[in-house]
Amino acid sequence: MKDEYNFSNAEQGKFYVPVEDIQLPIYLDRDIIQYLNEKGMTKPENLQSLVNDLLRKDIEIAKRVAL
Repeated sequence: MKDEYNFSNAEQGKFYVPVEDIQLPIYLDRDIIQYLNEKGMTKPENLQSLVNDLLRKDIEIAKRVAL
């Protein structure tokens, strides 16, 4: 290591990402992926949309049942 480092041109927060913006990966079981792929959703972006839509519908049903 050097005895001194020059940080005069450093930019504070350059690589900072707020916690709210961090998206953790979600791993689906193989049987779920196989089922969704059989439904014709082979592109990754379509798979993500399909899973989001299914979860939204499930949340909506759960809210109706909870009333």
